[in-house]
Amino acid sequence: MPHDTPLISTIVGGLVLAFIFGAFAHRLRMPPLVGYLIAGVLVGPHTPGYVADQNLAPELAEIGVILLMFGVGLHFSLKDLLSVRGIAVPGAIVQIAFATLLGWGLGAFMGWPTGGSLVFGLALSVASTVVLLKALQERRLVETERGRIAVGWLIVEDLAMVLALVLIPAAASIGGEGHAPVEPLSAALSRLFDLDLGIGGMIAMTLVKVALFVALMLVFGRKLIPWTMYRIAHTGSRELFRLGVLAIALGVAFGAAKLFGVSLALGAFFAGMVLAESELSHRAAQESLPLRDAFAVLFFVSVGMLFDPNILIDKPLPILATIFIIVIGKSVAALLIVLAFKKPLGTALTISASLGQIGEFSFILAALGVELGLLPEEGRDLILAGAIISIILNPLLFFLCDRMRPLLDGAKREDVVADPAPAADAIAAQEEMPSEDDEVHPTALSGHAILVGYGRVGSIVGQNLKSSATPFLVIEDSDKRVGELKVQGIETLAGNAVMRETLDLANLSGARSIAIAIPNAFEACRIAEQARSVNPSILIVARAHSDAEVDELKHYGADTVIMGEREIALGMVDRLAQVHHESVPYEDGHGPDTIMPTDDPLPERE
Repeated sequence: MPHDTPLISTIVGGLVLAFIFGAFAHRLRMPPLVGYLIAGVLVGPHTPGYVADQNLAPELAEIGVILLMFGVGLHFSLKDLLSVRGIAVPGAIVQIAFATLLGWGLGAFMGWPTGGSLVFGLALSVASTVVLLKALQERRLVETERGRIAVGWLIVEDLAMVLALVLIPAAASIGGEGHAPVEPLSAALSRLFDLDLGIGGMIAMTLVKVALFVALMLVFGRKLIPWTMYRIAHTGSRELFRLGVLAIALGVAFGAAKLFGVSLALGAFFAGMVLAESELSHRAAQESLPLRDAFAVLFFVSVGMLFDPNILIDKPLPILATIFIIVIGKSVAALLIVLAFKKPLGTALTISASLGQIGEFSFILAALGVELGLLPEEGRDLILAGAIISIILNPLLFFLCDRMRPLLDGAKREDVVADPAPAADAIAAQEEMPSEDDEVHPTALSGHAILVGYGRVGSIVGQNLKSSATPFLVIEDSDKRVGELKVQGIETLAGNAVMRETLDLANLSGARSIAIAIPNAFEACRIAEQARSVNPSILIVARAHSDAEVDELKHYGADTVIMGEREIALGMVDRLAQVHHESVPYEDGHGPDTIMPTDDPLPERE
């Protein structure tokens, strides 16, 4: 059996180089995805040396998109999707129309045919699923109102692109601008009933197929998928459960694409969304996480492979115009649209930064346009260059939006103060201004406890602190939990404790203790390190899932680390001692007579 197969060499070459350059980019305080893109350029056909398989890499990347959208669906309920339909649907439609108009203008200026210019504009109008979700996940915004609007906006864009992928071949065949295949189902109906469906029939057929898929998922899928996962979970096999999660994500996505013409990403999203209604959704998300991350990396590598660096020299002005449309035109349009719906400034800035890039649908549209003879190859190269550069610039766009927000907030407050209206009118005007959904203020507490995270562990800690009258505050990034905490009268900072600004607002230097109750060991280490550097005398208590995490947290400054599995084992030993060693009293805590386990590490929980 030959070992140098295209599949193995593509995966190995892509992942190894992505790791090397991703680590180097992180060392330079840049997003790792910049390193992934550079790795793709190096294994692409436009640079000397090893060249990865250009057919396999995009297919592997598509698996990453499927798993990523499936994971988002696990955290995005139907109620959340419907809650943002009022802004996501009209906002996405207006933004797509505006960006398409700008792209059409640039294409017409360069002398392209009308069909090619429209394809070019559409390709510039739709944001990348992977980039947007990765940016929201890094900032822990997926479950916030801003994240729900951004994801809902993205879903509307995906639906619009699904419609475009069906209409473009039909329009090309009818308009005579290109050589287009006829849509199979429409052709079959035309032959069967001797009817010419035309553009209207194509649109109706596409809408019917999408509506049928959504209806099947909501009526049958929301019962069948959770039931299947329950049956697999009851077998007690972790291997089968993990395989079942992957089979559902990939199977539903593939079936949706082949049977209903829905994009793979959209099919996976609905599969995750219906599974989210079951109690196994959290476990399903955890089981699919490693593969999601690995294949998402391959997506960026595959994008880099398509990029020809020579275009930066040959076409500098068209590239600048393309980047202006993607980064500036789309972002400003999204900002104004969100503000027009009277949403907070922080939400508008997040949405505008999230959409200031293009990705996988743009590549599909570009390839289709070239294949149909509508879009010149120059247009495809401009789209690829715009995608690469906009993806690299996207973290900078988020950074600028974060810096602009305090300045714009200050200007807004000055306008209110300078208003010569009567005091009562000024107060009413202030009350009518939308407040930031995540606005935070410095705490006035001192000598207090800081609780990071209010999930299953953090809520128990918080309730005990509250019952003992210990002054404390909670740092939480989930909008739902923040609202519940405020109703309970518990002081809460909405934000991510990894950010130094959030810890400063919690008066870390004046706190006596900090309890890090989040399960993410990487973030916990970062928080512990910052806490120790700011306040050397503070007590740091954290949680862990393994001996390695315990050692790592202590290395970064934690005083006490509680490992859940070990505490469960100690509790079971205490209870067994009450029966088998009558002289040893049973206690809820761990007294001096507690029977301790051996020094061997406990096995990981299955």
